[in-house]
Amino acid sequence: MLRLTWVQPEDLLGHELAQAYQDGRAPEAIAARWHAAGGPEAPPRAGTSPTPASRYLRALAGDLLDELAELPSGLADAEPTDLGQIRAHCPDWPARPVPAPAPTQTHLEAAWLGRAVGCLLGKPVEKLPLEGIRDLARAGGNWPLRTWFTARGVPDDLLRTHPWNRRSAPTSLAENIDGMPEDDDLNYPLLNLLLLQRYGRDFTTADVARLWLDELPAGRTFTAERVAYRNLLTGIEPPHTAHRNPFREWIGALIRADVHGWTNPGDPAAAAEAAHRDATLTHTANGVYAAMFTAATIAEAATGHGDIHASLRTGLTVVPPASRLAEAIRHAVHLARTTEDFDTVVDALHTTHRAYHWVHALPNTALIAAALTHANGDFSGSICRAVSGGWDTDSNGATAGSVAGLLTGAPAALPDRWTTPLKNRLATSVADFDGIGFDTLAQLTHQLTHRETRHP
Repeated sequence: MLRLTWVQPEDLLGHELAQAYQDGRAPEAIAARWHAAGGPEAPPRAGTSPTPASRYLRALAGDLLDELAELPSGLADAEPTDLGQIRAHCPDWPARPVPAPAPTQTHLEAAWLGRAVGCLLGKPVEKLPLEGIRDLARAGGNWPLRTWFTARGVPDDLLRTHPWNRRSAPTSLAENIDGMPEDDDLNYPLLNLLLLQRYGRDFTTADVARLWLDELPAGRTFTAERVAYRNLLTGIEPPHTAHRNPFREWIGALIRADVHGWTNPGDPAAAAEAAHRDATLTHTANGVYAAMFTAATIAEAATGHGDIHASLRTGLTVVPPASRLAEAIRHAVHLARTTEDFDTVVDALHTTHRAYHWVHALPNTALIAAALTHANGDFSGSICRAVSGGWDTDSNGATAGSVAGLLTGAPAALPDRWTTPLKNRLATSVADFDGIGFDTLAQLTHQLTHRETRHP
């Protein structure tokens, strides 16, 4: 039986209730009606509940989603989505800089490789609880985490308790890696290469939507992106595609931000504005800020200064300082700078953000910032800390790897144990990129840093 994930009203309702509590609405009466009717909680890890709902519950969930959308938010003033309002909230918004030298092609190849390596490191333990990640790594003689996960030597009873990610283990455990397998954390940067090639630097959110419909298979979308894709197919136009979307503050927009940073070196404001236009197809408020923060951080790192701490500080200048995301990043960076043991940092972050879903932007962005800070931008240290911290492990590893890889300046600076198994080969279902090399991707990205704006 086909159970389509991330779109069934009865599965969305529980997530929207959680979102309502978090963004300052008052959903208690609606929650009471849902639970009195026998409505389930949101699926904690998967994208769909284990059994289908009745037609009555599905219809009720649709009605309650509409009612929740009408509730006013007490945080709306501090957490706007409109770009003009975001800028008005950011007293240190970056000034337009003098032109900076673009990162070299070797810098960009290291960034692409870093993104792939970090993603692949996190794939087999995606969705696992923190204690499962730690136990599996310890059993493999790999704790603190320093290399690929392996099933060799891991007791069967532990594998039954904490099974690897079912889809990823066949391609992402040390004994199985043969090139870089397909992942949405790499698909979206590929799409954004196409976006800039086709529409130029002045692309619109509608252009992002057109590109997705042309080039992105619907089955390769998840969470906020899948809901927005469905909304497009029903005739809803951006930015309304981000509404009635309970995943609009999750991590999906963040994983699309790298290309905007790579192609705007030394111009974090332009990078953040491009990330905003991309993100608002699917996200609002903190989900958008996470993408802007990432793009601005990478734009600063792309100048070649090599200072991860300055890059993260720059990223924070495009996030409204009273927002939950800004508070989460500041807290995470402070913990990382003042705590010697990273496991202690991770435990504190998990306690602080225990109310949020494992794919939400707040805990994951905080963890990425903490990992990069604690490792001082070192490549292996950054990706291993990001993945060992749990939550959305492949996405966190990918973003940490992108930033830290860029800072290394060259593929040769990345340890062979990470890059050799990738065989300079990326699998994807996006356009005609399948099998492409990271050196070719770096060349295409480098061309875009010099390209004049054009229209299709």
